Amino acid sequence: MTQIGIPFLFLRGGSSRGPYFRRADLPADLETLSKVLIEVVGAGHPNNIDGLGGGTAVTTKVAMLSVSEEDGIDIDYFFGQVGVSEREVDYGPTCGNILVGVGPAAIEMGLFPATGDETTLTIRAVNTGAIVKAVVQTPGGQVTYSGETEIAGVLGTAAPVGVNFLGVVGTSCGAMLPSGNLRDTIDGVEVTLMDVAMPMMIARADAFGLTGYETAAELDANEALFKRMEAIRLQAGKMMGLGDVTRSVTPKIGLLAAPKDGGSICVRYFMPWKTHPSMAVTGSQCVAACALTPGTVADGLANLPTGTPAKISVEHPQGMMEVTVDYSQGPEGTTIHAAGLIRTARLIARGEVMVPAALLADAAS
Repeated sequence: MTQIGIPFLFLRGGSSRGPYFRRADLPADLETLSKVLIEVVGAGHPNNIDGLGGGTAVTTKVAMLSVSEEDGIDIDYFFGQVGVSEREVDYGPTCGNILVGVGPAAIEMGLFPATGDETTLTIRAVNTGAIVKAVVQTPGGQVTYSGETEIAGVLGTAAPVGVNFLGVVGTSCGAMLPSGNLRDTIDGVEVTLMDVAMPMMIARADAFGLTGYETAAELDANEALFKRMEAIRLQAGKMMGLGDVTRSVTPKIGLLAAPKDGGSICVRYFMPWKTHPSMAVTGSQCVAACALTPGTVADGLANLPTGTPAKISVEHPQGMMEVTVDYSQGPEGTTIHAAGLIRTARLIARGEVMVPAALLADAAS
């Protein structure tokens, strides 16, 4: 036998998609796990022609689920960002879009029972430690994917999945503002270094000679922009306590502009070596927190609602993402308590994905 099958579900979560596995069905050690996931996705080819990947960073993501052993936590969600053209896996970040599919997948896998017409699960993002409450539609004890909720970047409508992120401040860097400053200047560009759900380096688009309303394709064609941003990002990573981020996808990059379609703030989000086609769930929370924090690079750009919780509408290349942020302002600045979104998910396929048998044999030995 030259190949062996590993059971999986294939879901779209938010505006990303990928395979969802039981963690127990995969190698425990990360080195062998990475080799398996690279084969699953077909990493190393721009089209991922020999695997399940789709040739973009939003379609080379992997979720691995297990029943949590910690009191108060139902499901542990371990995330892997597999490379597209690079044969590598980054376990540093988490993914909020893929997380949207975790609740449905856990129920489908039998890791958590449906508890009525709606099922609420408490999920821990293992990579960052963030805790998320997810509400899945389960009429008659079955996950339903049909509904009237529409999200930008996805055709059609589907059943809503509510996700409420708790404890998202400083999960990777230890503080909301890892450098201790509301603004820093790197290579002549003012940036806000922030860790809320996702470590980010945030700047104004005009600091890079942009309007902030460019399409993703226009930005991806701007090689000089990426070269300049990357040089700044590498320095930002060290200032945020992340060390050498040359091979890490964090911190992500966000370039801000004033809203033009009735939203709160406009952003172009980078993953970081390619423009996100829409917007990341985790990144949207960090951008919203930046907009709500006086003194950051968002000052003077954002159109903010009054009161808390605040609904922040983040404009992106394919539409709008709404984030409801529970926050407070005090003598020590802005405190983010929780952030919630409504997204959708869909089960696309189930079965076995084939990988070289030698990889699992090596893991077993």
